[in-house]
Amino acid sequence: MRFRPCIDIHNGKVKQIVGGSLQDAGDAASENFVAEQDAGFFAKLYRRHGLTGGHVILLNPASSAYYEETKRQALLALRAWPGGLQLGGGVNETNAAEFLEAGASHVIATSYVFRDGQVDFDRLRRLSAAAGRERLVLDLSCRKKGDAYYIVTDRWQKFTDVRLSHGVLDELAGYCGEFLIHAADVEGRQKGIEEELVRLLGSWRGIPVTYAGGVGSYADLETLRRLGQNRLDVTVGSALDLFGGPLSYRKVLELFTEKS
Repeated sequence: MRFRPCIDIHNGKVKQIVGGSLQDAGDAASENFVAEQDAGFFAKLYRRHGLTGGHVILLNPASSAYYEETKRQALLALRAWPGGLQLGGGVNETNAAEFLEAGASHVIATSYVFRDGQVDFDRLRRLSAAAGRERLVLDLSCRKKGDAYYIVTDRWQKFTDVRLSHGVLDELAGYCGEFLIHAADVEGRQKGIEEELVRLLGSWRGIPVTYAGGVGSYADLETLRRLGQNRLDVTVGSALDLFGGPLSYRKVLELFTEKS
């Protein structure tokens, strides 16, 4: 289990938002925190502490008036920690190489590989070939509907028809090197992790998986370790004091160093 840091960028600013609040209309979101520093500042901090595999996420679509500034911030981060950070947000087969060449270790994709509520395997194959399987991360972030978790796309606004399961993970693992899975209903809320989802992911035997969503206490990290059978990496965002939260960034680093 590793700590994966994050740099979420929205409207050209490093932010922590309530995940389920994100709307393309008006580039709106409920904000937990807006940083004064640019994305390069956080990338340099993570580099100084040797934190690899963190996520830089562009939260504006390419159609947004803010997209170019959001992208500029993302590129600042990649230049500050070349090879140390993954990049997601609007990734497709035509721009994957650009971000990899700019310094991303991996590119992260969701929406591009889904169409009409299903996986578009033609697109997925092309993207996997363009990025290279080992350098592609599939973001299978999900929300609960009924008694199951369904993958959501378009900045977590649209439900697909794909129910997250071991079988789906097995099938998609052939096209990527890792999975990133946000529990979108609790993302940014600091009210506890989605335990049922963590059990599902922790009991799967496959490629690396990073869980994100709901961590609000040190006890949540220990619960995640236990229920995830020490197999899941974790992203902590809004809960860190770096972003105005109650958890000490330094203590989180120490906890993961002690457990490694």
